[in-house]
Amino acid sequence: MKLQTRTRIQNEWVRRILEWVNLRPEEGERTFLMFAFYTATSVGLLWFEYSATALFLDEYGARWLPVIYIASSVMVSGLGVLYSWLQERVPMRGVLVTVAFLTGIPLLILRLTLGIGYLNGLIALGTVFLLRLWMDAVEVLNDLNSQVAANQLFNIREIKRTYPIVSSGLLVADVISGFSLPLLLFVVGTIQNVLVVAALMMIVGAGTLFYLTQRYQQAFPNLPTRDWEEDGQEFVVRRTTGHLQRYIVPLFAFFILGEALYLLVEFQYLGQLEANLEASEIAGFLGLFSGIVGIFELTSQWFLSSRAVERLGVFVAAMMLPASLAIMGLITLSGLLDVILKLLGSVITIPGFVTGLFVGLIFLRFIDELLRYTLIAGIEPFLFQPIPEGIRNSLQTRVQGIAEPITTGITGISMLAGIWLLHHVFPGQPEAQIQQWQSGMFILAIVFFSLIWLLSAWSMRSSYVTLLVDSAEQGRLGFSDVDLNAFKRTVIETLEQPGTEADKRSCIQLLSQIDPANVGEVLAPLLPRLSITLQCQSLETMLEYPNPTYCQDVQVLIEQKPPPEVLALALRYVWLTQPELDINTIKPYLHGTVDPMVRATAAAIILRRGTSQEKAEATDILRRMVISKRERERVMGTRALGEAEYLQALRVYIPYLLKDESLRVRCALLEVIAATHLDEFYPSLVRGLYYKSTREAARMALVRLGDEAIPLLLELAEDIHKPDLVRVQAWSALAEIGTSDALNHLVQQLMTSWGISRRNILRSLLKIPNEQGIDAVLDRLGRSGIETLIEQELLFLGQIYAALVDLKPELISGQEADLLRRALNDQQKDLLDNCFLLMKFLYPVGAIQAASFNLESESRSNIAMGLEILDNTIDIPQKQAFLALFDRRSFAEKLECVQELVSYQPMNPSDRVRQLIDFRHFLSDWTLACCFHLARAAHVSLTPAATLVCLRHPTGFVREAVLTYLKAASPRSCIELLPMLKHDSDRLVAAVAQQMSNEFGLVS
Repeated sequence: MKLQTRTRIQNEWVRRILEWVNLRPEEGERTFLMFAFYTATSVGLLWFEYSATALFLDEYGARWLPVIYIASSVMVSGLGVLYSWLQERVPMRGVLVTVAFLTGIPLLILRLTLGIGYLNGLIALGTVFLLRLWMDAVEVLNDLNSQVAANQLFNIREIKRTYPIVSSGLLVADVISGFSLPLLLFVVGTIQNVLVVAALMMIVGAGTLFYLTQRYQQAFPNLPTRDWEEDGQEFVVRRTTGHLQRYIVPLFAFFILGEALYLLVEFQYLGQLEANLEASEIAGFLGLFSGIVGIFELTSQWFLSSRAVERLGVFVAAMMLPASLAIMGLITLSGLLDVILKLLGSVITIPGFVTGLFVGLIFLRFIDELLRYTLIAGIEPFLFQPIPEGIRNSLQTRVQGIAEPITTGITGISMLAGIWLLHHVFPGQPEAQIQQWQSGMFILAIVFFSLIWLLSAWSMRSSYVTLLVDSAEQGRLGFSDVDLNAFKRTVIETLEQPGTEADKRSCIQLLSQIDPANVGEVLAPLLPRLSITLQCQSLETMLEYPNPTYCQDVQVLIEQKPPPEVLALALRYVWLTQPELDINTIKPYLHGTVDPMVRATAAAIILRRGTSQEKAEATDILRRMVISKRERERVMGTRALGEAEYLQALRVYIPYLLKDESLRVRCALLEVIAATHLDEFYPSLVRGLYYKSTREAARMALVRLGDEAIPLLLELAEDIHKPDLVRVQAWSALAEIGTSDALNHLVQQLMTSWGISRRNILRSLLKIPNEQGIDAVLDRLGRSGIETLIEQELLFLGQIYAALVDLKPELISGQEADLLRRALNDQQKDLLDNCFLLMKFLYPVGAIQAASFNLESESRSNIAMGLEILDNTIDIPQKQAFLALFDRRSFAEKLECVQELVSYQPMNPSDRVRQLIDFRHFLSDWTLACCFHLARAAHVSLTPAATLVCLRHPTGFVREAVLTYLKAASPRSCIELLPMLKHDSDRLVAAVAQQMSNEFGLVS
């Protein structure tokens, strides 16, 4: 008992910790193992980096770093191509683990060569050069390995929560490796021996990765990864023009300049260390500096970065690093730091090598490391979000996999050219003087390129928002991190300048989704200059969050005497925002000559804000409108009832309006019932779902009721005797309500439903905007819960295959048997459809949709493409079995594919039919009916209990099939039941029962 209590307490603590870091329980272990792998490898890599850098500076000096950059550019590009080539030919698991081990092994070999090298100076120089070059290679391979492993291990939704924690392993490694290096040097004695410890640490990380790939084998296919293209990537070959091109050019510049500045800062920083410190001192300083920066980075990453991006916006955060580098570079060039050091020198003792240039470059490196690995690293993925999905991945590869390595080489060549130019222009100057000029030249370059980097971020800002506006009607609204000020400026420009009405509508729509509470700030001043359609749209958007601040702009619009539809909306806005409304300003609109829309709005306002006498007058006006012979009068009068606070005497007209001959009146009244919460008329809302003409209005009215409508909808949706179409409307309404309570009920029903009901619930959840339905299911069931639902579908799919094997034509023939086989074949397609729907909760919807579409084709090439998409997308435990079901195989072979889930025992046709009827809760209605038709034709004896239960089935043709079976198998039982079935609600069943009564000679 104590052990159980202790375990429960431990589990509770684990759950709380996971919630604190925004992880779900099933993600905890995977995230921890990835974090452990990344941290261990990064610690070894950083020890290697400090040692290799110190040895390189000692042997070659910082002047040789540009040569390293050039050589590194060639090596990094080649390694990227090699890594991609290996992925296509070697199983994913093998690539990841082999590369992880191979990054550490060369260190041990190079350490041995260093031992020999001290006997031969040339070998030593070559080994140190190779060490520094291999350091860049290891950084690239480690980044590739970690990103590929994370993408395999986590799906697109999980990685948003897990990867920030995984990536913080590098920051933790900064702290651990930095502060531990001086102690490590004391223990092992020399820098060269640190390489051995670094290699062992990297091998430990590789071992962790090996365990990870074994622990989650389903995520790492034991097959080579082949290139495939998702269906619908038509943008790949589309020319990038217009707004997209104006965004892509500064996007390339942003990453290229970032890489160039990193190298310039590093070159000058390491040059100062080489000039002022010994090799062992350099290693110790690098470790201590990295440890200090790591603490700041880790604190910033966990507690500040995301909040800064959220508050400042993506592009302000992107501009912080170039702005800081430019400011710090100017301070260093100005000599201000030298003045500060002189003042401090009079108070404390400062070492002679600590100059203003030295301190300035230390601060430049500190700023660059801190902001680059926190703010910049955090926003880089978002910069690619507005790019169409079809070209996003390929463009990202070009930017980060090709453009950045080439920039490294070009920067190295430029550095060498600059150094050569200084020596050529000033041939007789002392080396120390040239070094000082060189530092000034490169710091000036840092300032110059920082300003251009700043300009590239600024250029992306407006194009980014414009691309989002262009995407508003395409469902690609990636606006979670939009800079609102820039976006609002873009909206104003779009609405003021000539353009299509559709573009402007999309612009207002997107603004209402990004910042609904403050849309009036942008739209209110523009109202008089907009078209009538846009005025209506703007006022409807502003009415969601009425604000007195913009009331004056709306009054200006009213004074212009706009059309009735605009005037009615404007009056409502003024009424909602003014606490002290002068009713006399509204009364002129009550005159009979005024348009019914405006007159009804004015009457509704007075019903809320007028005196008793004024309310009586307004009530009389609405009364005359709702009983008018003109349809428009009745429609507008009815709509106005929804705005009235108390219907009072008008309530008596509602029953008559529910029977009005006008469909528009009846639909308007359903909205009124919901708006005024007339609970005695709620059954009318439910009845409205049964008729095509009022179905949409009834559903929207129920959605408007919110949680109040949940009991009504659940009662309707759970009643299996109700028509499927009506139940679908109930599930859809629950999903559209979208509250926590509604989603809880939907998820609970998802777990207990089957067949068409489960399919309808899944589709309803998937239609909820912004993936709220997907997140709700994942929050409540987790990945493991969805995988269990998929396994349930596959389990029953195995039973379908078993039935098709046991009922093949050679064993049982006839029309009824053919019907059953066709029904079972259709049901297996429905089960596979359910699997695809469930997978959309785990993987990108577009990828699953493309795979499903291709697999439905008759073309072998399309089926192969669909299988390839699935193979590269899903990682469920039953992945291989699921994929095998789509090959052109017999049902017996498909049954073998799912034998781990279903234990197949051959049965004779009679036993198999009986078993299928036992599974009646999982069978479709038609399949169940076909079972009874075959049982009748093949003289299969069924149990009385199963037969009587199915005779009460909610579907008429199932009851009819059972009745015809009973007539053949048990006429006596049939005769006893016929009097009851002659009055069945289904006309087919009643007609069959009457015919049988006549055949048996029963008296009616």
